[in-house]
Amino acid sequence: MLGGLETVVQVLAAEWSRMGHVVTVVTDARNAESDTFPFQVLRGASFLDIAQAVRGGDVFVHANVSLWGFLPWLFCGLRRPAWVATHHGWYEDFGRPVTLLNRLKKWLCRFAAANISVSHAVDQFLGIKGGVIPNPYDSRQFRRLEDVPKTQDLVFLGRLVSDKGVDVLIKALALLRDPGHRPRLTIIGSGPERGPLEQLAVQCQVMDQITFMGAQSGGELVRLLNEHRILVVPSRWNEPFGVVALEGMACGCWVVGSSGGGLPEAIGPCGCTFANGNEQELADALMECLGRECSAVHQRTLSVSHLKLHEASVVSQAYIHVFNAVAR
Repeated sequence: MLGGLETVVQVLAAEWSRMGHVVTVVTDARNAESDTFPFQVLRGASFLDIAQAVRGGDVFVHANVSLWGFLPWLFCGLRRPAWVATHHGWYEDFGRPVTLLNRLKKWLCRFAAANISVSHAVDQFLGIKGGVIPNPYDSRQFRRLEDVPKTQDLVFLGRLVSDKGVDVLIKALALLRDPGHRPRLTIIGSGPERGPLEQLAVQCQVMDQITFMGAQSGGELVRLLNEHRILVVPSRWNEPFGVVALEGMACGCWVVGSSGGGLPEAIGPCGCTFANGNEQELADALMECLGRECSAVHQRTLSVSHLKLHEASVVSQAYIHVFNAVAR
């Protein structure tokens, strides 16, 4: 499956395996091909098989609490492993009443041996007062390609859904046309909003500045990011963290993102922020960044220092310290 949570789980599981730990990942996702991961993947297993797998571990890592995922831990008998809950989201939809299910998830966290949030924003919002370990990124894949010149302006990478705020970015481009700025924008990703976004671009008279690339992965994705100067993360909702910001800066991009949630923590000193959903503030931020004179050496110094905190080896070791403290 594609997504920030899935990426983080894959990176951490692979790194723990490289460190010599035996790792089993339980998922409902199907795969028609044989798995080539350096860890075991238990796909679409029965409840009893999952309970048996959990029972065989020293630590049960629960990436985002779900009641179905919690139940196998209860059926492990005396051989119940330490339960570590990691929190990659808010457990509620902003602007809507908090459901009983979401309240129950937060209440269950008090029984965990350890709670780990991916950002201070998530930890403070949930009121868990657990530890904070920021998300890692795949430094083996996302890196600066020295032979690829930065000839393009703006790039967006993500699912084309309303929460990601691509419509805000398109409207910001339209606002930039009045003062005579016409930066090019590459949109990487697929989703149900592609059609409406194309229509909006036509209405805003900026379609000639936009290229919809569809979903990309692997070396082609890395090359595309390396071609661009600025990665835009215009999310309407409060991102719990935002691994895409790390992936962009690892490829040499300056990052412009919305200020809600944990995204500013992911961006760090390697970009700037604007108020969620505010196209005028985004337009102003883009104008400033496009005209910004920042040496490649200075930008790389900032990104290298910040990215070191998010290297898979550093983040995975931080998790291992927690596991060693709670495992029986």
